[in-house]
Amino acid sequence: MPFTIAHSPDSDDAYMMAPLALGWLDPEGFDLRFVRKDIETLNGEALDGRYEVTAISFGAYPELVDSYELLTAGSSIQEGTGPLVIARTPMTGPELRGVTMAIPGLRTSAYLALRKWMPDLRVELLPFDQIMPAVRDGRFQAGLLIHESQLMYREEGLHLVQDLGAWWKADCDLPLPMGGNAIRRNLPQVVKDRFAGLMRRSVELARVRHDESVAYAQSFGRGMDTAMVGRYVRAWVNEFTVDPGPRGRAAVDRLLGLEARWVQG
Repeated sequence: MPFTIAHSPDSDDAYMMAPLALGWLDPEGFDLRFVRKDIETLNGEALDGRYEVTAISFGAYPELVDSYELLTAGSSIQEGTGPLVIARTPMTGPELRGVTMAIPGLRTSAYLALRKWMPDLRVELLPFDQIMPAVRDGRFQAGLLIHESQLMYREEGLHLVQDLGAWWKADCDLPLPMGGNAIRRNLPQVVKDRFAGLMRRSVELARVRHDESVAYAQSFGRGMDTAMVGRYVRAWVNEFTVDPGPRGRAAVDRLLGLEARWVQG
């Protein structure tokens, strides 16, 4: 059966999909097709149930509970660090209320975490890869960084205001969940279970064949050298990615204020 997997070209998403995309694993009867779009676009398209499997921001999941379930394999969850609030000049958190901040999407988990940290900030949407240069060039005084730009802001002379993952860890002693893979809820349970297992094996094999998976991730051209891609994916493709476990699931529920539904890999 044709089975479409939609994911972002972000290094961690591409890395964990490498074994499936490059044919390192038996697809077990799935006729796999791949779609690659930025995560905020995928969040919106998931509202229509467009793909059998799609990457989503956990922040979008409350709108999707009737149409998708979460796969235990493939989550981006990290302990003690996360999206970064950065500014063009040194700035305190309360000073952010006097500026407009560039954010990557209203459904992103990063924006959800930002609202929990400091509600009622003025924000404006901007594609995630344009936020750092927009702050550097003075179009915005502050921005919310996700993905690989979290590793690059110092090189642009920008200043850290708050690491939202560090704040979340200090506030509730949990890792901060950012994104995951969701599978269409109306698929037969046997299909969901079979793909969940395949996805877990893909994550595990990507970590085993790390250098090859990094090379695949780097092929999408996100402006990082091999060493930086490797550093990024080692941070975000971790034990929580294989299975979120009790703490990862508790973190998702705490962030979203609901009990998420999972398909075990």
